[in-house]
Amino acid sequence: MYRLRPNLKHLNQERDTTLKILYIYKDYYPVVGGIENHIRMLAEALAQQGHEIHVLVTHPTAKTHVEEINGVQVIKAGRLATISSAPISLSLFAWVHRLEADITHLHFPYPIGELAYLLAGRSRKMVITYHSDIVRQKYLLQIYKPFLYRLLARADKITVSSPNYIQSSPYLRPLADKCVVIPHGTDLNRFAETETVRQQAQEIRQRYGTPLLLFVGLLRYYKGVSFLIEAMPTIEAKLLVVGQGPEGKKWQALSQQLGLEGKVIFLGRVSDEDLVALYHACDVFVLPAIHRSESWGAVQVEAMACGKPVVCTELGTGTSFVNVHGQTGFVVPPKDSVALAEAIRTLLQNEPLRQEMGQRARQRALQEFSLPTMVERVLNLYRQALSM
Repeated sequence: MYRLRPNLKHLNQERDTTLKILYIYKDYYPVVGGIENHIRMLAEALAQQGHEIHVLVTHPTAKTHVEEINGVQVIKAGRLATISSAPISLSLFAWVHRLEADITHLHFPYPIGELAYLLAGRSRKMVITYHSDIVRQKYLLQIYKPFLYRLLARADKITVSSPNYIQSSPYLRPLADKCVVIPHGTDLNRFAETETVRQQAQEIRQRYGTPLLLFVGLLRYYKGVSFLIEAMPTIEAKLLVVGQGPEGKKWQALSQQLGLEGKVIFLGRVSDEDLVALYHACDVFVLPAIHRSESWGAVQVEAMACGKPVVCTELGTGTSFVNVHGQTGFVVPPKDSVALAEAIRTLLQNEPLRQEMGQRARQRALQEFSLPTMVERVLNLYRQALSM
């Protein structure tokens, strides 16, 4: 259990002190998702530095499980039900009250966890990473909005992945002075082009033919894959779709209706090793998202780390911060199959441009979006909050 330590007088002392940090969200590894993976990487990296890390999430069953995963104490509070993608857990409230910490770090949106902190949180300071506005559950947002304003007002610091989101979110814009931009980082070493990866990539290109387009992600409505499929009849390339999700069957049916069998290929989930090879095998990576639920697009960073140019959409979020239009790829309007097709064709028909943008994409990924850079920035933010 966490115990509060005495307040430190000086920032220099703070830098030499092991921190006790509590992360709160709805799910954690082995659940696969952008936020879940972000929390896991951050928690494990800080645990390796010697900080005391707890992660409080929910368990798929009504029974609470406590375990250690790679040096991180993970508490999965029993779940009663799930409403609008939000797990309901009464024991989560009890755990929030029980766990004391130097920093509680909430990952928004998860209304139950945020309410639990407002009612029972006991940490010295509270930080929020604002991953995304609540987009689809608009009727629930009207109920939750007063609590959201209270939560943001109570936060000592609010982190966002890009400056775009501060300006485009009606909830963050008035609090811009409290917001700090910390781009999400990832372990880029695992995307290195080893000899084995190179051979696997060549085999993929031989198997499916070239040129190759690649999409990676959960097959959910906001990913906008239907618009990419609708663009494919005018593009001389194969499209490989990696991932599973509720829209998968619908999008496969759309491909068949458009006569794209053999041109749009759904691979389902693939291993981490195969995914790296697929990134290196493709010519262009495409993220055709259509809603602000796509607040970042970590798959863009992964593709860029492999030296691939990206075509994404302008959502007022981190997608067009990661992928810089005209430098690392192209940014087009959402829900626009014609614009998608034009941008993709431009890259496929101009190999020197494609190679140049791919090289700039890799440089940007290494400079801005590495895991060590993110961890250092977050740790500095914690120390700033504790010194306030």
